[in-house]
Amino acid sequence: MTKGLLRMIRKAITSDAEPVRACARLAYGKYVSRIGREPAPMVADFEAQIRQGLVCVSEADDGVLQGFAVFYPRENHLHLENIAVAPEHQGKGIGKGLMDACEGAARDLGLGAVELYTNLKMTENLTLYPALGYVEIGRRSEHGFDRVFFRKTV
Repeated sequence: MTKGLLRMIRKAITSDAEPVRACARLAYGKYVSRIGREPAPMVADFEAQIRQGLVCVSEADDGVLQGFAVFYPRENHLHLENIAVAPEHQGKGIGKGLMDACEGAARDLGLGAVELYTNLKMTENLTLYPALGYVEIGRRSEHGFDRVFFRKTV
């Protein structure tokens, strides 16, 4: 395998907390000026989420964390809370791989859909998620953030 290529998507372990946090800060940092403060994913309690088994990571063959996703069952769907790819690994299909893992987990759990939200000012995501088959299901303000909600049947 070529150095730096995707090796696997796996459940995060305790030692992944700091690399996950660093990845979130790098991936979401560009949105701080647009939103006017750090987006929620930059300040998440990754240690607690990892302890609860909610975090998956994408790891390269050289052991470098490329990205991560946080998801969990909620009512009749799987909720994708957070997904990020380190800037130097973006555009290589890593985010798509993490999305596929989330959708696969929903199917494995017998859940018929994945739901997620993005900040209204993260305008790139407003075209990305529909391109991946997600349909906008609502908009509302929560915790001081203007959010756009999406759903995909899996």
